[in-house]
Amino acid sequence: MQININTNNHVEGSQRMKDYFQGVVADSLKRFEDKVTRVEVHLGDENSHKEGDTDKKCTIEARIAGMQPVAVTNHSNTIEKAVDGAIDKIKKVLDSTFDKMRAH
Repeated sequence: MQININTNNHVEGSQRMKDYFQGVVADSLKRFEDKVTRVEVHLGDENSHKEGDTDKKCTIEARIAGMQPVAVTNHSNTIEKAVDGAIDKIKKVLDSTFDKMRAH
């Protein structure tokens, strides 16, 4: 499973930060690694330099072999919390998707 971390112009995308989030995503989605070919993580700060309660955004898109990609978005006050929330959401979507596949 390939994991790509992307940032917008308002989030510093240091290699250390990207490595950290790649590890977090890989560990969290490990049980899906045989079904998911690629994961795209998009991190952003929607209000740039202004403060906001939920201005940090994480979108995770999972590409499933032979299917359309699935995506979720989560907003929070920090990038870390936004990523954690998005991971929880994508796990639920993937569980639901694979449960439906098994039912058919």
